[in-house]
Amino acid sequence: MSTGLSGPSTPIVAVDTGGTFTDLVLLRGGRIRTLKVPSTPADPSQAVLDGLRQLLPESGDFELLHGSTVATNALLERRGARVVLVTNRGFEDVIEIGRQNRPQLYALVGYRLPPLVAREDRLGIAGRLGPEGEEIEPLDALELEGLAARVAERAPEAVAIMLLHSYADARHERDVASALAGETLADTPLSVSSELLPEFREYERASTTVVNAYVAPVVDRYLGRLASEAGATRIRIMGSGGGSLPVERARREPVHTVLSGPAGGVTGALAWARRTGHASVISFDMGGTSTDVSLLPGRALRTREFEIAGAPVAIPVLDIHTVGAGGGSIARVDPGGSLRVGPRSAGADPGPICYGRGGVGVTVTDANVWLGRLPVDAFLDGTRPLDGEAIRAPLTSLAAALGCSLDEAAEGVIAVVNAAMERALRVISVERGYDPLEFAVVAFGGAGGLHVAELAERLGARLAIVPPDPGLLSAYGMLASPVTREGTRTIFARSDDARTLDLVTDALAELEDDARRALAADGAPAGEVSVERWIDARYPGQSYELAVPAERWVSRFHEVHRERYGYARPDEPVEAVTVRVIASGPAPSFETPTLEHASGEPPTAPARVVLGGRALESRRIRRGDLRAGHALAGPLIVQEYSGTTWVPPGRRLNVDPTGCLLLTAD
Repeated sequence: MSTGLSGPSTPIVAVDTGGTFTDLVLLRGGRIRTLKVPSTPADPSQAVLDGLRQLLPESGDFELLHGSTVATNALLERRGARVVLVTNRGFEDVIEIGRQNRPQLYALVGYRLPPLVAREDRLGIAGRLGPEGEEIEPLDALELEGLAARVAERAPEAVAIMLLHSYADARHERDVASALAGETLADTPLSVSSELLPEFREYERASTTVVNAYVAPVVDRYLGRLASEAGATRIRIMGSGGGSLPVERARREPVHTVLSGPAGGVTGALAWARRTGHASVISFDMGGTSTDVSLLPGRALRTREFEIAGAPVAIPVLDIHTVGAGGGSIARVDPGGSLRVGPRSAGADPGPICYGRGGVGVTVTDANVWLGRLPVDAFLDGTRPLDGEAIRAPLTSLAAALGCSLDEAAEGVIAVVNAAMERALRVISVERGYDPLEFAVVAFGGAGGLHVAELAERLGARLAIVPPDPGLLSAYGMLASPVTREGTRTIFARSDDARTLDLVTDALAELEDDARRALAADGAPAGEVSVERWIDARYPGQSYELAVPAERWVSRFHEVHRERYGYARPDEPVEAVTVRVIASGPAPSFETPTLEHASGEPPTAPARVVLGGRALESRRIRRGDLRAGHALAGPLIVQEYSGTTWVPPGRRLNVDPTGCLLLTAD
């Protein structure tokens, strides 16, 4: 499939690896080609290489942008490296003690996932710095001399170094890293907290450093293979914060890729929504394995309060909420006789039953096929026919367990998965004080268009938007993502102390210079780099901070504090705790075409769907036949290569000049 565009001269391929499909978007010579290939869970790089060979069978220069789930999966599945943690003596258990948060608030005995580093692999050493970087106890030179041998005895695959107050002075950590960098551990990656996260709070810093070490070997092998076999002149990896980073940095600091895949979708959803004139949106990414949702009130929101697989990660990430509900989610009946859907998924192999590859459990995709919302000859725009009849026997077993008809069982599967996704949408909107009525829901992912109309109605949103090629939007988002570099430093400066206020100005200037130099080394034009300056501030004595822009940071903090907590203390001093700089280089430049205006009704074909236990006569239409200004009432099925959109009765489809489908109440 191809679309006319204007863009850069060097071909760019954006690749998003999902649990079921790997999506590729090629931008070359002002045109876009798209491709979906089955993911290869045993070796995700294989699907990427297979797709590249199909898109670019001839050799030649091209750039590769990639959203990787390798770090995410390694953490979720607990199959990362054996890590040795080197820290101050007496603080070996920081990553296990954590905070006072109770994971199960009302459980008499709570349960936490075990730490990523076993107790015997945590080594405490002499030496101690104070909170201002002063040396309280020096490192033991004799102990440092034998440290590499102590670490090597445990046969680690990676080493994490986290010493107290290294954000104030990194010299102790640098000395320890030097002691471990010899021949004994020559091939063992080192993760140093002062390089990854020079901020206070030792628990979050230790956890972030350990996570980086835990995923470093598997990510390095994966990206190393891509770097050597893909044939790209440059490879960039989508970062969790919404920008891309060089593959060399991603291999060295893979913690920045823990939300790599979903981040591209958020960026793409916001870009398409702005083209339609809607800045405040909720992104709804329903893929084969999971659903990712994010609230975007005019911009992408970032958070530092992120946890994955029980481990906090204090780097900035896009604020994304994920639930185990996707097209491949498998339905089952629990011991109490209730219907459950997910989080277990059919994945890419064998996939849903209708794929004809040996799937046995009824999935959400199978239910959509059975109900007629996903016609068997519409999948991938008809290039891959589905086996609808194969669903009958497994669905019969499910219906028998529920004591209902086959159609009722299939509709039950849809109702249950919709309820799970509706809860996720409410978590990021209603539960945070936002009115869904003020937001449009942008649906993408292979299954997003099949569910968004009903979900938008249940959520109370007036409008749902389905961009072109919705199943490939995460890859599109990578094309629209800037190249970024972030710098951070903990300083502790009060607004009523002129001496310490100079620390804020100096630190911001130094961080900006460092970020600009890093982007220049990455090839970003110096004149096109934009910089954001932020300060994490609080009233003295408070435990946590609020992020505010550095310009007028004191007055802005009072304003934000009032918005968040309902009060402010404008006569009180404000403490700047951590300063941050985010430098962004330009994303690849390309423009999407405007659709021709409709001159008549589009061609449609009849279709049969089941809704509310009865058959309805519906219409099918190919998305390529739609033009700007077309307005059609449901029930309606819109089919295209990367996804299918279901417009139920009572909803209306309008086609925007950008090519987006706008779904509203009839």
